[in-house]
Amino acid sequence: MTAAALPTGIWRREAVAELKRSWRLPQFLLPTVLTPAAFYALFTLAISRTPSPAVAAASLAGYGVFAAIGPALFGFGAGVAMEREQGLIELKRVSPLPADAFVAAKLVAALAATAAAIAIIYLAAILAGVRLSAGQWLLLIALHLASTLPFGLIGLGLGMRMSGKGAVAVANALFLGSAVLGGLWVPSTMLPGWMQAVGQFAPSYHLGQLARAIVGADTIGSPAVHLVVALAMTLAASGWAWTGWRRSPA
Repeated sequence: MTAAALPTGIWRREAVAELKRSWRLPQFLLPTVLTPAAFYALFTLAISRTPSPAVAAASLAGYGVFAAIGPALFGFGAGVAMEREQGLIELKRVSPLPADAFVAAKLVAALAATAAAIAIIYLAAILAGVRLSAGQWLLLIALHLASTLPFGLIGLGLGMRMSGKGAVAVANALFLGSAVLGGLWVPSTMLPGWMQAVGQFAPSYHLGQLARAIVGADTIGSPAVHLVVALAMTLAASGWAWTGWRRSPA
């Protein structure tokens, strides 16, 4: 094996191992994959009974972002914190494994879980009468999958700073808080003013507004501004994750 081929092989093997590990844990897989779809079916389709395609599409936009938050926060945050306590992070650090390969493998596993979750939500939306153009579907898929990145970086920063139990507690709070304050379950315009104000500091709010713009739903503010803010928040999250990785002793 050449020196150039070695890093690629390491990346691939680490990603495959992480996929196998995460998908063999039903306590991780079932809640993160099935919960967003169950919430979408219950609150959008079942309670509303016969929602209009426009309402179902607007709800689809938010729940797709919601589906990305769980795998990212729990896969990175809680998962990394527990691996630190078990000494696995320290072992990986002294091994030839590059740090970026470790992060990329976690991201691949989170993306796989997110893809499974949004596929179920999309199917339910189509059955509810949602009809989008091919371009809209492609943009929506790209945005929903990309929503994994900022929350994964936030989770990594948490996991490198907190204990396993602490990371689980904070991940749960961020998981639910991001959904509510970000207007992913209920449109932000229906929330109290103070919740709308706080929600603007959450990546979920800006990602949700971008998703609503893609499906043609009403949005608050300019999609271009939401895109810039979401990118800035992702950059800030990468700094949070990097400093956590560098400072953590194990």
